[in-house]
Amino acid sequence: MIRKSSDYRDAIRKDRDIFLNGERIGDVTTHPAFAPAVDLRARIYDMQEDPQHRDVLTRTVDGQTNTVIAAVPFSQADWWAKRRVSDRVFSQLGGIASRTGDETVAELWALRDCRDALVDMNPQFARNIDAQILASQTDDLFRISANTDPKGNRSQRPSPEKPDALLRVVKETDAGIVVRGAKFETAAPYADLAYTKPNIANWGDTLPDEYAVGFVCDLNAKGLKFICRSGFARPGTEYDYPLSNRFDEIEALVVFDDVLIPWENVLFHRQPRAATLIRSTLHRYSAFFFVHRILVFADFLIGATLLSCRQTGIDHEQAVRDKLTRLSVWREAIHAHLTAAIALAEKSPAGQLMPNQSLLFAGRVHAVSQLNAMMHIARELCGGQLSLMPSAATFEASETAGWVQNFLSIGDDVVAEDRRKLLAFARDLINSEHASQKLSFQLFGQSPPHAHLASVYHTFDWDGPLNLVRDAAGLDTKTCRNDRSETDAATYGDWHAPEMPERQRTLAEFDTLEENLS
Repeated sequence: MIRKSSDYRDAIRKDRDIFLNGERIGDVTTHPAFAPAVDLRARIYDMQEDPQHRDVLTRTVDGQTNTVIAAVPFSQADWWAKRRVSDRVFSQLGGIASRTGDETVAELWALRDCRDALVDMNPQFARNIDAQILASQTDDLFRISANTDPKGNRSQRPSPEKPDALLRVVKETDAGIVVRGAKFETAAPYADLAYTKPNIANWGDTLPDEYAVGFVCDLNAKGLKFICRSGFARPGTEYDYPLSNRFDEIEALVVFDDVLIPWENVLFHRQPRAATLIRSTLHRYSAFFFVHRILVFADFLIGATLLSCRQTGIDHEQAVRDKLTRLSVWREAIHAHLTAAIALAEKSPAGQLMPNQSLLFAGRVHAVSQLNAMMHIARELCGGQLSLMPSAATFEASETAGWVQNFLSIGDDVVAEDRRKLLAFARDLINSEHASQKLSFQLFGQSPPHAHLASVYHTFDWDGPLNLVRDAAGLDTKTCRNDRSETDAATYGDWHAPEMPERQRTLAEFDTLEENLS
Protein backbone atom coordinates (compact mmCIF):
# COMPACT_ATOMS: atom_id res chain seq x y z
CA MET A 1 0.00 0.00 0.00
CA ILE A 2 1.18 3.52 -0.62
CA ARG A 3 2.74 5.38 2.26
CA LYS A 4 1.99 8.82 3.63
CA SER A 5 4.77 11.40 3.81
CA SER A 6 4.07 11.81 7.53
CA ASP A 7 4.77 8.10 8.07
CA TYR A 8 8.07 8.49 6.23
CA ARG A 9 9.12 11.48 8.33
CA ASP A 10 8.19 9.70 11.57
CA ALA A 11 10.19 6.62 10.60
CA ILE A 12 13.44 8.48 9.99
CA ARG A 13 13.10 10.68 13.08
CA LYS A 14 14.00 7.73 15.27
CA ASP A 15 17.23 7.89 17.23
CA ARG A 16 20.14 7.56 14.80
CA ASP A 17 23.82 8.32 15.29
CA ILE A 18 24.22 10.86 12.47
CA PHE A 19 27.24 13.15 12.40
CA LEU A 20 27.84 16.20 10.20
CA ASN A 21 31.01 18.26 10.50
CA GLY A 22 31.77 16.42 13.73
CA GLU A 23 28.44 17.28 15.37
CA ARG A 24 25.62 14.86 16.13
CA ILE A 25 22.37 15.60 14.29
CA GLY A 26 19.17 15.21 16.26
CA ASP A 27 16.45 15.29 13.59
CA VAL A 28 17.23 14.98 9.87
CA THR A 29 13.72 16.09 8.94
CA THR A 30 14.36 19.60 10.27
CA HIS A 31 18.13 20.05 9.99
CA PRO A 32 18.89 22.52 7.15
CA ALA A 33 21.45 20.21 5.53
CA PHE A 34 19.08 17.23 5.30
CA ALA A 35 15.57 18.69 5.29
CA PRO A 36 15.56 19.61 1.56
CA ALA A 37 16.29 16.01 0.51
CA VAL A 38 13.76 14.69 3.02
CA ASP A 39 11.21 17.11 1.59
CA LEU A 40 11.87 15.80 -1.93
CA ARG A 41 11.19 12.21 -0.94
CA ALA A 42 8.15 13.31 1.07
CA ARG A 43 6.90 15.21 -1.98
CA ILE A 44 6.92 11.97 -3.99
CA TYR A 45 4.84 10.29 -1.30
CA ASP A 46 2.40 13.22 -1.45
CA MET A 47 2.19 12.96 -5.24
CA GLN A 48 1.06 9.35 -4.88
CA GLU A 49 -2.05 10.58 -3.05
CA ASP A 50 -2.61 13.65 -5.21
CA PRO A 51 -5.51 13.13 -7.68
CA GLN A 52 -3.45 14.97 -10.29
CA HIS A 53 -0.64 12.40 -10.18
CA ARG A 54 -1.78 9.21 -8.46
CA ASP A 55 -3.04 7.51 -11.64
CA VAL A 56 0.49 7.83 -13.06
CA LEU A 57 2.43 6.91 -9.91
CA THR A 58 0.20 4.17 -8.48
CA ARG A 59 -1.79 1.15 -9.56
CA THR A 60 -4.71 -0.48 -7.74
CA VAL A 61 -5.33 -4.20 -8.23
CA ASP A 62 -7.88 -6.20 -6.19
CA GLY A 63 -8.29 -3.29 -3.80
CA GLN A 64 -4.54 -3.02 -3.10
CA THR A 65 -2.82 0.21 -4.20
CA ASN A 66 0.92 -0.05 -4.82
CA THR A 67 3.45 2.07 -6.65
CA VAL A 68 4.06 1.59 -10.36
CA ILE A 69 7.83 1.80 -9.84
CA ALA A 70 7.95 -1.18 -7.46
CA ALA A 71 5.97 -3.55 -9.70
CA VAL A 72 8.08 -6.35 -11.18
CA PRO A 73 8.24 -5.70 -14.97
CA PHE A 74 6.81 -8.38 -17.24
CA SER A 75 5.81 -6.32 -20.30
CA GLN A 76 6.79 -3.32 -22.36
CA ALA A 77 3.74 -1.53 -20.95
CA ASP A 78 5.26 -1.93 -17.47
CA TRP A 79 8.40 -0.15 -18.61
CA TRP A 80 6.55 2.67 -20.37
CA ALA A 81 4.56 3.17 -17.16
CA LYS A 82 7.75 3.38 -15.09
CA ARG A 83 9.22 5.89 -17.50
CA ARG A 84 6.10 8.04 -17.23
CA VAL A 85 6.48 7.99 -13.45
CA SER A 86 10.06 9.28 -13.61
CA ASP A 87 9.13 11.99 -16.12
CA ARG A 88 6.24 13.12 -13.95
CA VAL A 89 8.24 13.13 -10.71
CA PHE A 90 11.20 15.12 -12.00
CA SER A 91 9.04 17.61 -13.88
CA GLN A 92 7.15 18.30 -10.65
CA LEU A 93 10.25 18.46 -8.47
CA GLY A 94 11.97 20.88 -10.85
CA GLY A 95 15.29 19.08 -10.62
CA ILE A 96 16.91 15.68 -10.28
CA ALA A 97 17.18 13.55 -7.16
CA SER A 98 19.63 10.71 -7.73
CA ARG A 99 18.22 8.47 -5.01
CA THR A 100 14.46 8.03 -4.84
CA GLY A 101 14.34 4.25 -4.33
CA ASP A 102 13.64 3.06 -7.86
CA GLU A 103 17.20 1.91 -8.61
CA THR A 104 17.33 -0.23 -5.48
CA VAL A 105 13.97 -1.86 -6.20
CA ALA A 106 15.31 -2.67 -9.66
CA GLU A 107 18.35 -4.32 -8.09
CA LEU A 108 15.96 -6.63 -6.27
CA TRP A 109 14.51 -7.71 -9.62
CA ALA A 110 18.04 -8.71 -10.63
CA LEU A 111 18.24 -10.68 -7.39
CA ARG A 112 15.06 -12.48 -8.41
CA ASP A 113 16.77 -13.49 -11.67
CA CYS A 114 19.62 -14.97 -9.63
CA ARG A 115 17.33 -16.71 -7.15
CA ASP A 116 17.61 -20.23 -8.54
CA ALA A 117 21.38 -20.03 -8.82
CA LEU A 118 21.61 -18.72 -5.25
CA VAL A 119 19.31 -21.46 -4.04
CA ASP A 120 21.55 -24.06 -5.65
CA MET A 121 24.43 -22.64 -3.63
CA ASN A 122 22.46 -22.46 -0.38
CA PRO A 123 18.69 -23.07 -0.31
CA GLN A 124 18.03 -21.65 3.15
CA PHE A 125 17.73 -18.04 1.95
CA ALA A 126 15.24 -18.63 -0.91
CA ARG A 127 12.24 -17.52 1.14
CA ASN A 128 14.11 -14.36 2.20
CA ILE A 129 14.66 -13.38 -1.42
CA ASP A 130 10.98 -13.90 -2.23
CA ALA A 131 9.90 -11.96 0.86
CA GLN A 132 12.10 -8.97 0.03
CA ILE A 133 10.73 -8.83 -3.53
CA LEU A 134 7.18 -8.89 -2.18
CA ALA A 135 7.89 -6.33 0.55
CA SER A 136 9.35 -3.89 -1.96
CA GLN A 137 5.99 -3.91 -3.76
CA THR A 138 3.75 -3.56 -0.71
CA ASP A 139 5.43 -1.49 2.02
CA ASP A 140 6.55 1.55 -0.07
CA LEU A 141 9.62 2.06 2.11
CA PHE A 142 12.54 4.21 0.92
CA ARG A 143 15.20 1.71 -0.11
CA ILE A 144 18.77 2.53 -1.05
CA SER A 145 21.68 0.39 -2.16
CA ALA A 146 24.94 0.04 -0.22
CA ASN A 147 27.81 -1.27 -2.35
CA THR A 148 30.97 0.76 -1.92
CA ASP A 149 33.47 0.00 0.81
CA PRO A 150 36.11 2.57 1.75
CA LYS A 151 38.65 1.64 -0.86
CA GLY A 152 41.98 1.39 0.95
CA ASN A 153 44.61 -0.50 -1.05
CA ARG A 154 42.62 -2.53 -3.55
CA SER A 155 45.64 -4.60 -4.54
CA GLN A 156 45.72 -6.14 -1.07
CA ARG A 157 43.29 -8.55 0.53
CA PRO A 158 41.92 -7.81 4.00
CA SER A 159 44.64 -8.67 6.50
CA PRO A 160 44.50 -9.92 10.10
CA GLU A 161 45.83 -6.50 11.12
CA LYS A 162 42.94 -4.71 9.37
CA PRO A 163 40.17 -7.24 8.75
CA ASP A 164 37.42 -4.59 8.64
CA ALA A 165 38.70 -3.03 5.41
CA LEU A 166 35.63 -4.67 3.86
CA LEU A 167 32.28 -5.28 5.50
CA ARG A 168 32.30 -8.77 7.04
CA VAL A 169 30.41 -11.16 9.28
CA VAL A 170 32.03 -11.40 12.72
CA LYS A 171 29.52 -13.68 14.42
CA GLU A 172 26.50 -15.90 13.86
CA THR A 173 23.76 -16.05 16.50
CA ASP A 174 20.33 -17.62 16.77
CA ALA A 175 18.86 -14.20 15.93
CA GLY A 176 21.02 -13.50 12.89
CA ILE A 177 24.48 -12.46 11.75
CA VAL A 178 26.57 -9.68 13.27
CA VAL A 179 28.42 -7.51 10.74
CA ARG A 180 31.26 -5.04 11.08
CA GLY A 181 32.81 -2.60 8.59
CA ALA A 182 31.63 0.39 6.56
CA LYS A 183 29.91 1.41 3.33
CA PHE A 184 29.59 4.74 1.52
CA GLU A 185 26.04 5.51 0.46
CA THR A 186 23.90 8.36 -0.79
CA ALA A 187 20.76 9.23 1.20
CA ALA A 188 21.45 6.71 3.99
CA PRO A 189 20.72 9.16 6.87
CA TYR A 190 17.12 9.62 5.67
CA ALA A 191 16.26 6.27 4.05
CA ASP A 192 14.51 3.27 5.61
CA LEU A 193 16.41 0.25 4.31
CA ALA A 194 19.71 -0.49 2.59
CA TYR A 195 20.22 -3.47 0.27
CA THR A 196 23.82 -4.19 1.26
CA LYS A 197 26.20 -6.34 -0.77
CA PRO A 198 29.95 -6.81 -1.23
CA ASN A 199 32.28 -4.88 -3.43
CA ILE A 200 34.16 -7.81 -4.97
CA ALA A 201 37.23 -5.69 -5.85
CA ASN A 202 39.98 -7.73 -7.54
CA TRP A 203 39.45 -11.15 -6.02
CA GLY A 204 36.05 -12.27 -7.30
CA ASP A 205 35.34 -15.86 -6.24
CA THR A 206 38.37 -15.89 -3.94
CA LEU A 207 36.68 -13.42 -1.61
CA PRO A 208 36.98 -14.89 1.92
CA ASP A 209 33.72 -16.40 3.11
CA GLU A 210 33.07 -13.91 5.91
CA TYR A 211 33.02 -11.05 3.38
CA ALA A 212 30.68 -12.81 0.92
CA VAL A 213 27.40 -11.66 2.43
CA GLY A 214 24.32 -9.81 1.20
CA PHE A 215 21.45 -8.55 3.30
CA VAL A 216 18.81 -5.88 3.80
CA CYS A 217 19.62 -3.57 6.70
CA ASP A 218 17.11 -1.55 8.71
CA LEU A 219 18.77 1.86 8.91
CA ASN A 220 17.32 2.34 12.39
CA ALA A 221 19.35 -0.66 13.61
CA LYS A 222 21.53 -0.27 16.69
CA GLY A 223 25.24 0.04 16.02
CA LEU A 224 24.98 2.07 12.81
CA LYS A 225 26.90 5.34 12.61
CA PHE A 226 26.34 7.82 9.77
CA ILE A 227 29.36 10.06 9.12
CA CYS A 228 28.24 12.58 6.51
CA ARG A 229 30.03 14.85 4.09
CA SER A 230 29.42 18.59 4.40
CA GLY A 231 26.30 19.74 2.58
CA PHE A 232 25.81 22.38 -0.09
CA ALA A 233 22.51 23.70 1.28
CA ARG A 234 23.26 26.96 3.07
CA PRO A 235 20.54 29.18 4.53
CA GLY A 236 20.43 32.59 2.91
CA THR A 237 21.69 31.40 -0.49
CA GLU A 238 18.47 29.86 -1.80
CA TYR A 239 18.02 32.47 -4.53
CA ASP A 240 21.62 32.27 -5.73
CA TYR A 241 21.95 28.48 -5.58
CA PRO A 242 18.43 27.07 -6.09
CA LEU A 243 19.56 23.51 -6.85
CA SER A 244 22.21 23.25 -4.13
CA ASN A 245 19.61 24.22 -1.55
CA ARG A 246 16.93 21.80 -2.78
CA PHE A 247 18.63 18.79 -4.40
CA ASP A 248 21.73 18.07 -2.37
CA GLU A 249 21.63 14.40 -1.36
CA ILE A 250 24.24 14.03 1.34
CA GLU A 251 26.39 10.93 1.18
CA ALA A 252 27.46 9.18 4.37
CA LEU A 253 30.09 6.73 5.47
CA VAL A 254 27.80 4.21 7.16
CA VAL A 255 29.73 2.40 9.89
CA PHE A 256 28.46 -1.04 10.93
CA ASP A 257 29.66 -1.34 14.52
CA ASP A 258 28.65 -4.95 15.24
CA VAL A 259 25.16 -4.59 13.77
CA LEU A 260 22.74 -7.51 14.09
CA ILE A 261 21.07 -8.51 10.82
CA PRO A 262 18.09 -10.84 11.47
CA TRP A 263 18.24 -14.11 9.55
CA GLU A 264 15.08 -13.21 7.62
CA ASN A 265 16.95 -10.24 6.10
CA VAL A 266 20.00 -12.26 4.99
CA LEU A 267 19.98 -12.95 1.24
CA PHE A 268 23.21 -14.95 0.91
CA HIS A 269 26.03 -15.79 3.28
CA ARG A 270 29.49 -17.39 2.92
CA GLN A 271 29.09 -17.69 -0.83
CA PRO A 272 31.86 -15.93 -2.83
CA ARG A 273 30.32 -17.10 -6.12
CA ALA A 274 27.04 -15.54 -5.07
CA ALA A 275 28.83 -12.24 -4.47
CA THR A 276 30.31 -12.35 -7.97
CA LEU A 277 26.97 -13.26 -9.52
CA ILE A 278 25.12 -10.49 -7.72
CA ARG A 279 27.62 -7.84 -8.74
CA SER A 280 27.74 -8.97 -12.38
CA THR A 281 23.96 -8.80 -12.80
CA LEU A 282 23.24 -5.90 -10.46
CA HIS A 283 22.50 -3.18 -13.02
CA ARG A 284 20.56 -5.09 -15.64
CA TYR A 285 17.37 -3.21 -14.63
CA SER A 286 18.57 -0.32 -12.47
CA ALA A 287 20.72 1.12 -15.26
CA PHE A 288 17.48 2.16 -16.96
CA PHE A 289 16.58 4.55 -14.16
CA PHE A 290 20.16 5.77 -13.91
CA VAL A 291 20.32 6.63 -17.62
CA HIS A 292 16.84 8.15 -17.58
CA ARG A 293 18.00 10.65 -14.97
CA ILE A 294 20.75 11.79 -17.33
CA LEU A 295 18.11 12.22 -20.04
CA VAL A 296 16.16 14.53 -17.72
CA PHE A 297 19.40 16.37 -16.89
CA ALA A 298 19.96 16.82 -20.64
CA ASP A 299 16.56 18.49 -20.94
CA PHE A 300 17.39 20.86 -18.08
CA LEU A 301 20.73 21.58 -19.70
CA ILE A 302 19.24 22.29 -23.12
CA GLY A 303 16.42 24.39 -21.69
CA ALA A 304 18.70 26.60 -19.60
CA THR A 305 21.18 27.03 -22.45
CA LEU A 306 18.58 27.81 -25.09
CA LEU A 307 16.83 30.34 -22.85
CA SER A 308 20.11 32.11 -22.22
CA CYS A 309 20.90 32.22 -25.93
CA ARG A 310 17.48 33.62 -26.73
CA GLN A 311 17.67 36.22 -23.98
CA THR A 312 20.93 37.54 -25.45
CA GLY A 313 19.80 37.20 -29.08
CA ILE A 314 22.56 34.85 -30.24
CA ASP A 315 20.38 31.82 -30.98
CA HIS A 316 20.23 32.72 -34.68
CA GLU A 317 24.02 32.49 -35.14
CA GLN A 318 25.14 29.32 -36.93
CA ALA A 319 28.00 28.61 -34.52
CA VAL A 320 25.57 28.76 -31.63
CA ARG A 321 23.06 26.54 -33.41
CA ASP A 322 25.82 24.02 -34.10
CA LYS A 323 26.54 23.74 -30.37
CA LEU A 324 22.84 23.58 -29.49
CA THR A 325 22.48 20.80 -32.04
CA ARG A 326 25.33 18.85 -30.43
CA LEU A 327 23.43 19.03 -27.15
CA SER A 328 20.26 17.81 -28.84
CA VAL A 329 22.07 14.94 -30.61
CA TRP A 330 23.50 13.77 -27.29
CA ARG A 331 20.05 14.00 -25.71
CA GLU A 332 18.29 12.20 -28.54
CA ALA A 333 20.83 9.37 -28.52
CA ILE A 334 20.13 8.79 -24.82
CA HIS A 335 16.40 8.85 -25.60
CA ALA A 336 16.92 6.41 -28.48
CA HIS A 337 18.86 3.94 -26.36
CA LEU A 338 16.22 3.93 -23.63
CA THR A 339 13.38 3.59 -26.13
CA ALA A 340 15.08 0.85 -28.12
CA ALA A 341 16.01 -0.99 -24.93
CA ILE A 342 12.29 -1.29 -24.16
CA ALA A 343 11.21 -1.98 -27.75
CA LEU A 344 13.77 -4.80 -28.04
CA ALA A 345 13.51 -5.96 -24.43
CA GLU A 346 14.55 -9.48 -23.45
CA LYS A 347 13.09 -12.14 -21.22
CA SER A 348 15.26 -12.65 -18.19
CA PRO A 349 16.14 -16.03 -16.63
CA ALA A 350 13.23 -15.59 -14.20
CA GLY A 351 10.76 -14.65 -16.96
CA GLN A 352 10.81 -10.93 -16.24
CA LEU A 353 11.16 -8.39 -19.02
CA MET A 354 14.47 -6.60 -18.86
CA PRO A 355 15.62 -3.79 -21.15
CA ASN A 356 17.78 -4.99 -24.02
CA GLN A 357 21.08 -5.30 -22.21
CA SER A 358 23.49 -4.31 -24.96
CA LEU A 359 21.45 -1.24 -25.91
CA LEU A 360 20.91 -0.20 -22.30
CA PHE A 361 24.57 -0.48 -21.33
CA ALA A 362 25.70 1.19 -24.56
CA GLY A 363 23.30 4.03 -23.73
CA ARG A 364 24.85 4.33 -20.30
CA VAL A 365 28.33 4.65 -21.82
CA HIS A 366 27.08 7.29 -24.26
CA ALA A 367 25.27 9.30 -21.60
CA VAL A 368 28.06 9.30 -19.02
CA SER A 369 31.08 9.61 -21.31
CA GLN A 370 29.70 12.73 -23.03
CA LEU A 371 28.28 14.43 -19.95
CA ASN A 372 31.31 16.55 -19.13
CA ALA A 373 31.67 17.74 -22.74
CA MET A 374 27.97 18.68 -22.91
CA MET A 375 28.21 20.68 -19.69
CA HIS A 376 31.19 22.53 -21.17
CA ILE A 377 29.19 23.39 -24.30
CA ALA A 378 26.47 24.80 -22.06
CA ARG A 379 29.07 26.95 -20.26
CA GLU A 380 30.28 28.30 -23.58
CA LEU A 381 26.79 29.24 -24.68
CA CYS A 382 25.75 30.80 -21.38
CA GLY A 383 28.92 32.88 -21.45
CA GLY A 384 31.06 34.55 -18.81
CA GLN A 385 28.08 36.06 -16.99
CA LEU A 386 27.52 32.57 -15.61
CA SER A 387 30.31 33.28 -13.10
CA LEU A 388 29.94 37.06 -12.89
CA MET A 389 26.27 37.61 -12.03
CA PRO A 390 25.82 39.55 -8.72
CA SER A 391 23.93 37.94 -5.86
CA ALA A 392 20.19 38.18 -5.31
CA ALA A 393 20.81 40.57 -2.40
CA THR A 394 22.35 43.03 -4.84
CA PHE A 395 19.07 43.15 -6.78
CA GLU A 396 17.16 44.01 -3.59
CA ALA A 397 19.47 46.52 -1.90
CA SER A 398 18.31 50.10 -2.46
CA GLU A 399 21.77 51.41 -3.34
CA THR A 400 22.50 48.79 -6.02
CA ALA A 401 19.12 47.60 -7.31
CA GLY A 402 18.75 50.43 -9.81
CA TRP A 403 22.17 49.89 -11.33
CA VAL A 404 21.81 46.12 -11.88
CA GLN A 405 18.26 46.49 -13.16
CA ASN A 406 19.43 49.09 -15.63
CA PHE A 407 22.43 47.23 -16.97
CA LEU A 408 21.22 43.63 -16.77
CA SER A 409 17.77 44.06 -18.30
CA ILE A 410 17.67 43.04 -21.96
CA GLY A 411 15.25 45.26 -23.84
CA ASP A 412 11.62 45.23 -22.85
CA ASP A 413 11.26 41.45 -22.86
CA VAL A 414 13.85 40.31 -20.32
CA VAL A 415 13.88 42.04 -16.97
CA ALA A 416 17.05 41.90 -14.89
CA GLU A 417 15.52 39.62 -12.27
CA ASP A 418 14.63 36.98 -14.87
CA ARG A 419 18.15 37.13 -16.22
CA ARG A 420 19.52 36.67 -12.72
CA LYS A 421 17.20 33.74 -11.98
CA LEU A 422 18.13 31.91 -15.17
CA LEU A 423 21.87 32.33 -14.71
CA ALA A 424 21.62 31.31 -11.04
CA PHE A 425 19.83 28.13 -12.12
CA ALA A 426 22.32 27.46 -14.93
CA ARG A 427 25.30 28.16 -12.65
CA ASP A 428 24.02 25.67 -10.09
CA LEU A 429 23.31 23.16 -12.85
CA ILE A 430 26.77 23.18 -14.47
CA ASN A 431 29.21 25.45 -12.64
CA SER A 432 28.83 25.17 -8.87
CA GLU A 433 30.21 22.87 -6.21
CA HIS A 434 26.89 21.04 -6.33
CA ALA A 435 27.20 20.65 -10.12
CA SER A 436 30.71 19.24 -9.81
CA GLN A 437 29.56 16.72 -7.22
CA LYS A 438 26.70 15.60 -9.46
CA LEU A 439 29.12 15.16 -12.36
CA SER A 440 31.34 12.90 -10.25
CA PHE A 441 28.30 11.00 -9.04
CA GLN A 442 27.18 10.22 -12.59
CA LEU A 443 30.72 9.12 -13.45
CA PHE A 444 30.87 6.55 -10.65
CA GLY A 445 27.24 6.12 -9.54
CA GLN A 446 26.93 2.73 -11.26
CA SER A 447 30.56 1.61 -11.17
CA PRO A 448 33.50 3.35 -12.90
CA PRO A 449 33.71 3.99 -16.65
CA HIS A 450 35.86 0.95 -17.44
CA ALA A 451 33.18 -1.27 -15.87
CA HIS A 452 30.54 0.46 -18.00
CA LEU A 453 32.52 -0.53 -21.08
CA ALA A 454 33.01 -4.05 -19.76
CA SER A 455 29.24 -4.43 -19.37
CA VAL A 456 28.80 -3.54 -23.03
CA TYR A 457 31.52 -6.01 -24.00
CA HIS A 458 29.80 -8.83 -22.12
CA THR A 459 26.30 -8.12 -23.44
CA PHE A 460 26.96 -7.19 -27.07
CA ASP A 461 26.17 -9.96 -29.57
CA TRP A 462 29.61 -10.41 -31.10
CA ASP A 463 28.56 -13.59 -32.91
CA GLY A 464 26.21 -11.79 -35.28
CA PRO A 465 28.78 -9.56 -37.02
CA LEU A 466 31.46 -12.26 -36.80
CA ASN A 467 29.33 -14.86 -38.57
CA LEU A 468 28.08 -12.29 -41.08
CA VAL A 469 31.63 -11.51 -42.23
CA ARG A 470 32.78 -15.12 -42.03
CA ASP A 471 29.91 -16.13 -44.33
CA ALA A 472 30.38 -13.14 -46.68
CA ALA A 473 34.11 -13.80 -46.97
CA GLY A 474 33.63 -17.53 -47.48
CA LEU A 475 35.77 -18.48 -44.49
CA ASP A 476 35.93 -21.92 -42.96
CA THR A 477 33.28 -22.36 -40.27
CA LYS A 478 36.00 -23.16 -37.73
CA THR A 479 37.51 -19.68 -38.09
CA CYS A 480 37.16 -17.68 -34.87
CA ARG A 481 34.87 -20.32 -33.47
CA ASN A 482 33.95 -20.04 -29.81
CA ASP A 483 32.04 -22.14 -27.31
CA ARG A 484 28.76 -20.28 -27.69
CA SER A 485 26.01 -21.42 -29.99
CA GLU A 486 26.68 -19.63 -33.22
CA THR A 487 24.26 -17.32 -34.96
CA ASP A 488 23.03 -18.44 -38.35
CA ALA A 489 24.18 -15.82 -40.84
CA ALA A 490 20.87 -16.22 -42.65
CA THR A 491 19.07 -14.80 -39.60
CA TYR A 492 21.34 -11.78 -39.22
CA GLY A 493 19.23 -8.64 -38.81
CA ASP A 494 16.11 -10.44 -37.61
CA TRP A 495 16.02 -8.24 -34.53
CA HIS A 496 12.56 -7.04 -35.54
CA ALA A 497 10.98 -10.48 -35.25
CA PRO A 498 7.70 -10.27 -33.31
CA GLU A 499 8.68 -13.03 -30.87
CA MET A 500 10.08 -11.84 -27.58
CA PRO A 501 13.82 -12.64 -27.59
CA GLU A 502 15.10 -14.92 -24.87
CA ARG A 503 18.24 -14.10 -22.99
CA GLN A 504 21.09 -15.57 -25.04
CA ARG A 505 23.60 -15.81 -22.23
CA THR A 506 23.29 -18.01 -19.19
CA LEU A 507 23.82 -16.99 -15.60
CA ALA A 508 26.89 -19.20 -15.49
CA GLU A 509 28.62 -16.97 -18.03
CA PHE A 510 28.40 -14.06 -15.61
CA ASP A 511 30.79 -15.91 -13.31
CA THR A 512 33.61 -14.76 -15.59
CA LEU A 513 32.58 -11.12 -15.90
CA GLU A 514 34.91 -8.17 -15.53
CA GLU A 515 37.13 -7.63 -12.53
CA ASN A 516 37.29 -4.41 -10.54
CA LEU A 517 33.55 -3.87 -10.44
CA SER A 518 32.93 -1.13 -7.93
